[in-house]
Amino acid sequence: MDKAVILAGGLGTRMRKQDQAAALTEDQAKAAGTGVKAMIPIDRPFLDYVITVLADAGYNKVCLVIGPDHDNVRRYYHEQAPPKRLSIEFAVQREPLGTANAVAAAESFAGDDPFLMINSDNHYPLDAVRALREIDSPGLSGFERQALIAKSNIPADRVLKFAAADIDDTGHLRRVIEKPTERQLATLGDEVYLSMNCWRFTPNIFQACREIGPSPRGELEITDAAQYCIDQIGERFKVIKSSSPVLDLSSRQDVAPVTKLLAGTEVSF
Repeated sequence: MDKAVILAGGLGTRMRKQDQAAALTEDQAKAAGTGVKAMIPIDRPFLDYVITVLADAGYNKVCLVIGPDHDNVRRYYHEQAPPKRLSIEFAVQREPLGTANAVAAAESFAGDDPFLMINSDNHYPLDAVRALREIDSPGLSGFERQALIAKSNIPADRVLKFAAADIDDTGHLRRVIEKPTERQLATLGDEVYLSMNCWRFTPNIFQACREIGPSPRGELEITDAAQYCIDQIGERFKVIKSSSPVLDLSSRQDVAPVTKLLAGTEVSF
């Protein structure tokens, strides 16, 4: 598997929200105002660090799913920072209808091949994205909750609200539990593994994206599409467990700690 799809077309509502307490440079504040989190400069655009990890893990074909007005992303990778270690293509999500709708935009890029799907506002560890290349089935990286709290930039109260993976005795995903209750978490064992939207999909995901309806919040969710693959198609998602940190760039408060944690990181894609 050498293809990766990066969802980079969101509205960035939380990032656009003004926050006087956030320590941003002038350039970072300007980028945050556009809502395009992937392009917030941390010496280089944040997305450069995300793509570097993919190149290090052996991926050589990347598709950026962007919005129709995100020409700055296209220009940057065409003109300012053309890649050398992998190729970058673009797919356009015409309307912000949810993550499953964004993945569906990359169908022609994926073709008949399996592919990695990740967010553009998360910096994933090398071990997680490499491990998903090495399995021979659909998969999900599950990140241990206490390790995320201890090692990432994400505040504990936010981590505790993240979707949890319900894993069976063979190490496969039963379902992803959005906003799990304490009672639900108690059934998952001593170690709770969370989904940070780091998936290995087969082309069956595109059928699922077409079949599902909107979630209660009115969006087409990739977790619902994955559940369709499990329940209706019979796919089994291997959960790859990781205790490595994931960096999250959701709001302006995240910029300074992410900048500190990425300091000295080499960019090469």
